[in-house]
Amino acid sequence: MEKDNFIFGTRAVIEAIQSDKQIEKILISRSEDNDLQKELLDLVRQHKIFHQFVPVQKINRITRKNHQGVLAFISPVHFFEIDEIVTRIYEEGKIPFIVVLDGVTDVRNFGAVVRTAECSGVHAVLIPEKASAQIGADAVKTSAGALLKVPICRTLSLRKTLEDLKLSGIRIISASEKAETLYYKTDFTVPTAIVLGAEDVGISKPIISVSDEYVKIPMLGEINSLNVSVAASILMYETVRQRI
Repeated sequence: MEKDNFIFGTRAVIEAIQSDKQIEKILISRSEDNDLQKELLDLVRQHKIFHQFVPVQKINRITRKNHQGVLAFISPVHFFEIDEIVTRIYEEGKIPFIVVLDGVTDVRNFGAVVRTAECSGVHAVLIPEKASAQIGADAVKTSAGALLKVPICRTLSLRKTLEDLKLSGIRIISASEKAETLYYKTDFTVPTAIVLGAEDVGISKPIISVSDEYVKIPMLGEINSLNVSVAASILMYETVRQRI
């Protein structure tokens, strides 16, 4: 784990929030009658920062220093609001092109997807705050620096955000091996959000339920699935092919 990837101690984390540092998530070992921790929790809720209450042993496994039951992971990237990104895209007269990752937790896959997203002109990558790869130095390195160029947007409710995108005229296209439509037979020239899920479980049911269309990549060998970053690349560059 990178030494500069986290900070610890209640007061230190409070000051980090107040100085607008990009915090990925905060681990808290709940302490009753702790006014400083109550102050921290008020700030966390006010700034809508993802946090988890965990046993103190989990924090001890990360650092044995005087953490006071509080540890925050610092993100090397700035997070954006997806609605602001979409508004700007439309104002610039462009066709929205968004990639959505549902439950992709592997750092290398995540970095590889973002690298291709940058190369293919994706406007933003949308991820859930929970069940997503940790965006640290390893992810930035794997993405070849693309994480510092492509807007990354996080949301507490991926389903709700996708519903909002649909109201903005964006078509939600989910990749699934169970789909009947081959990917190259669908229309990616319209405002599009391409959704990909984790390799082991695929796209979650709540996300499937709000999708407008399901597409698949034909599998001709004995292995019936592709690495998620490879599948993402195929779909992103089909979008590029159709749009140029």
